This record gives sequence, structure tokens and C-alpha cells, in this order.
Amino acid sequence: MGAYQGNIGEAKSRAAAGDLSVMELISVADSLKGVDIGGVVELYDQYVLHNPEHPLLYAVLFNFGTLLTDLNMLEPAQQAFERAVALNPDFHPAYINLGRVYERLGNVQAAVLQWDAITGRLPQLTGGNIIHMTMALNQMARVLEASQQDEATEKVLKMSLELDPHQREPAQHVIAARQRQCAWPTIEPGERTTRQHLLRGISPLSINAYTDDPAYQLALSWHYNLKDIGEPAGEIITRHWAAEQDRPDGRIRIGYLSSDLREHAIGHLMYEVLGLHDRSKVEVYSYYCGIKAEHDPIHHHYRADSDQFVDITGMDDVTAARRIADDGIQILVDVNGYTRDGRIKLLALRPAPVIVNWLGFPGTMGSPYHHYIVADDWIIPEGSEKYYSEKVERLSCYQPNNRLRAVAAETPTRAHVGLPENAFVYCCFNGTHKITRFTFDRWIEILQRVPDSVLWLLSGADLSHINLKAYAQSKGLDPDRIIFADKLANAHHLARYPLADLFLDTTPYGAHTTCSDALWMGVPVLTLSGRSFAARVCGSLVRSAGLPELVTESPRDYVDHAVALGHDRARLETYKARLKANRDSCTLFDTGKLVRDMEGLYAGMWQDYREGRLPEPDLTNLDTYLEVAMTHDHDAVEVQAIEDYEGFWREKLAKRNAWRPLPHDNRLWRK
Repeated sequence: MGAYQGNIGEAKSRAAAGDLSVMELISVADSLKGVDIGGVVELYDQYVLHNPEHPLLYAVLFNFGTLLTDLNMLEPAQQAFERAVALNPDFHPAYINLGRVYERLGNVQAAVLQWDAITGRLPQLTGGNIIHMTMALNQMARVLEASQQDEATEKVLKMSLELDPHQREPAQHVIAARQRQCAWPTIEPGERTTRQHLLRGISPLSINAYTDDPAYQLALSWHYNLKDIGEPAGEIITRHWAAEQDRPDGRIRIGYLSSDLREHAIGHLMYEVLGLHDRSKVEVYSYYCGIKAEHDPIHHHYRADSDQFVDITGMDDVTAARRIADDGIQILVDVNGYTRDGRIKLLALRPAPVIVNWLGFPGTMGSPYHHYIVADDWIIPEGSEKYYSEKVERLSCYQPNNRLRAVAAETPTRAHVGLPENAFVYCCFNGTHKITRFTFDRWIEILQRVPDSVLWLLSGADLSHINLKAYAQSKGLDPDRIIFADKLANAHHLARYPLADLFLDTTPYGAHTTCSDALWMGVPVLTLSGRSFAARVCGSLVRSAGLPELVTESPRDYVDHAVALGHDRARLETYKARLKANRDSCTLFDTGKLVRDMEGLYAGMWQDYREGRLPEPDLTNLDTYLEVAMTHDHDAVEVQAIEDYEGFWREKLAKRNAWRPLPHDNRLWRK
């Protein structure tokens, strides 16, 4: 039957008379959603009221509930879905949508029960039933993960993956849940879920904490961009008329795209950046895509420091991209990358002539539309550019810092936070997802060689505490020597830092904001720099704070250095004194210089564009690199400890090339 041709009034009359078919109802509703949404709601009301015995009423109620949900009319939507379930208990999509409504109404327990109900109603594993069951399990896992129930999240996701091992999102989240729990090995195959399924599905953020393998990370970012971001939903912007107009004042219009201009680690780091920009050189636009933050003073600070602040959270990608292009943004800085609430599909529409990857994501994007990555000489040393799809631009130190950060007036006592008064306190306030078995083995050795020491960690998932203590005990270490610090508001968290003697960094995903916090508070940081971006940031920060002696480059040096300092408090005091003396002059905390240097980079990028030198991302052979990377067991053999990393890769690529030759590639396998 064709589209319904009558008007809304006629449709209501026919619905009341029982003379409107379901197909006609759906047709007129769809055609008028953007014209008379109130009339569409009334039409559904009339149909439901006057057709109580219609055999497809459950489907009408489902469509009605979906419409009401989109309009944020949650209580009526709940009633519609509940009635649909009552009319047809085997109509499984209604359970899924009803659970989502319960969740949005704050009744998480009822939501989980709805999704759980599906798993008990699908005894026959038909294709359709498998789809509905995996959808229900994935919804349950999402809510459990949001409520920090990682053990339950992992169990539910494993059930989902056993039904369909090719799912990407459940694979990403089950790995992340295991990392937060310090559940080793991180990659745990199932009966139908292979190691390759999981390694192919791991997220670009999780892989930073899994292995120090920059070639694998590049290939994985490319694969994630291809599969999870995909093609943009809209026409790519091929001509930026507003951006290309010459400006009489010569200023470059910069746009910062971020979900984190608020109470967030990135929000703290960038706090001074926008206000320090030289308005004679640049005009600053902020495009915010994060959670509601109307009561967040940091968020209001960013609004005040921007020449233009645009909240694009409620805009679809096409609308937001058009807005950025119409604003004449010449250089758009992606301060999210592959992190929560990032808008990569928006960037795929190329809303600005130049797109830059900076600060939010610690690594390469592997995308065809990020032209530059901003780093420094330590994070991406000369010769490592091959691991990045973007052209590398460098600052003296890539990370900005907030010199105006608030610190609580009083420092608590060791007794107050549960630390022994006279012990040597090693601390690490990185998230538990960054603690690998290899890092923890090194920490255990350090504690065993410094008998009067303890390890002070930031609290995480309950099971992570149990797992870490149990592992320590299995290695002969008293688990009471591992002490967990409660999470506190940032000002109070900073105030307790001086209770520690030495900060021990994790690897391969080291401390970033956490490192600069420790150094700002006068606590020396010992780090082990690897080869990848996330594994070298901490080394950059420590060097920029004036303590290059505390940057090690081999696991043995890291352990021996930590042990030596545990027996030499006098040397530690000299480091603390140096931090205090240099705090106002060192590169790490010279945010003004960083901003001036960024403006220089922006000028060069825009000149590249104007003169036809805009770099093209190198995405050569990355499908093969991903395939080869997955042949290594990263849980069993730490790539960071392999001395000849390029030789390790060339050997693997040569074996692969012997049976399926690679197209020309000078990245790694040919000397």
C-alpha cells in the first residue's frame, strides 16, 4: 500500500471509527513527524483508544512508545511498552525498549529485570532470538558497567559473546572490565570467542594499557576507525568557503572540539589554555559535546574564556559539521579522539580544512582525516614517526597544566589515611586499568627489596583490590602492605600527595594528568618509558619538570632505581627541593609558552594548507599489520621488554610476506 494521502484530521477521524489500517497509521505518522508532532501523538492516542482488540495493537503500542521516548515523555512511553508486553509476551523488542525507559527514569533494577526476562523467554536459538538475546545481554552489561559492577558486567558480556563472538562492542567492554579488575590474563578466550576475536575488537584506549606495541596500536586505530566509526552519515564538506576567505586582521580561527571542558582531567589540564591565546593571532571557538554541566564552575570558565562557545551536544553530526564550517573554522583541534563522547563521525565530514589530534587521546588516530598530531621530542622521538598516520608536530612539552588548580588547605596525616607513620610510601594514583601483571610484578619486587615500605594505590573496583592482594600473597608479599586510597574531590586528593615519598608509574599506559599533579605537589615520579605515545608521556612530563634522572628505559633500571631511592631518603629530598625550586620556571608548568608555541604550530599548519602541502595520512598495509600483531601473545611476553622491537616486527612481517607478499611498504619490514 502506498503512503497515506489524507490529512491529520481525517486520519484521527478514521482512527476513532476503527477504519484506519496499521500501515496507514504508520505512514501518516512518519510523514508528519517533522511537521505536526503533537498531531501524531494525538493520532496514536485515538488509534489505541478505539482499537483495543486489534491483533497488531502491540506493534502500534511499540511504535507509539518509541515516539514518546524520543520526545522524552517517559511515563507515557513506559505505559505503552508495558501494555505491548502484556498483549504479546513474545514480542521481544518491547522488553528492550521498556528497559531503556526504566533506566532513564532511574529504575535501573527494573531495567535489568526486563532485559533478563528476555533471556528466559528464548529457549530456541533461532537467528532472531539470538539477536534479541544479545541485545538484552548488552543492555544489561551497559547498565551494570555504569554502576561499576565490573564482575557482573564481564559475566554478562561473555554470555553475549558466546552467542555471537563477532560482536565488536561487547569485546571492547569485556576487555576494559577485566583491565579495571586487574584480572590477568587480560585476554581470556571462551568456547566460541577466540583470542583473535578479542584482539581484533579491543578499543584503541584499552590497547594503550595492554601492550607497548606502537605498530599494533596504529593498525588497531585504523581498524577501529574503519569498523566502529565507519562512513559518515552525510555529505563530506569539500569546500570551506568561510574558512578560506582572507581575514583583514590575519587571525586564524581555531576550534577546540571536546566533551571534557568541565570537571574532568582534560578540563583541569586545559584550564588556562583558551584564556592565554593571543587574540591578535587567533580567534578561539569551543565546540562542546559532553554531558550537561550547567552547575560546573570549570565548564563556565571555558564558556567565558572562548570567543564563541557552541554546545553541539544535541546536534546531529551533519548539523554540527555544517555549523563548524559556517563559523569559518580553519583549524579544528580534536581534544577527544577515541574517548568517551568523542564525535569522530562529525570529523569524518571534514568540517574544517585542517584537523589536529591533540591531548585527549594518547596515540595515533589511524584515520584518513586527522592531518596532524601534536607531541614533543620525547613522546615521539625522531625515527618513530612511522607509527603515526598523522604528520608529527612538536612542542617543548605537549601537555598544558593549570597553575591555578585548587588545593585543600590542610594536608591530612598518614594516620588519617591509613598509612604507617615511618614506612617508605610508594604511591600510584593511576586507575587500576593501567596496572598490568608485568608492572605489578615489578612493584612486588621493589617492596620485597625495601622491607619497611608500603604501596599506596588509588581505589578501584572492589574485585581489583581482592585480585591485587591475592596476587601479592601468591608471590610471598604480605597483602597488608598494599593500601588503597579512597577517591576524593580533586582539591583534597591533591592535598594528600605529600604523604607519599615516591610515585611509581605504570607501564605501558603511564601517568599523564596524575603525573603532573604529583610533580605540582612536590612528589618525585619514577617512570619507565616505552615506545608508544601513552608509554612516553610521563617521561616527557618528568623531564620537563627538571628530573631526567627519574626517567628509566628498561624494566631492570626501573626496579633498581626504585629500590635505591627506597633506601636513600636524602636523595629523594634533593629531588623534592628541586621540584619546589623549579615549579614556577620549569617547562612543564610554563603554560604561557606552550600556548605561544601552539600558535606557531597553527600558523605553520595553515600555511601548509594555503600552499597545498596539507599532509595525507599514511594508512598503508595496516590490515596486514593488524593480522600480524594478533599472532603474538601479549599477556605472556611483554613487548616492551623485547630489546630489538623493529627486528621482532620485521621477522613476523617477513614470514607473512613469504606466503602473501605485501605491497610496497617502507614503514617497518624493509630496512
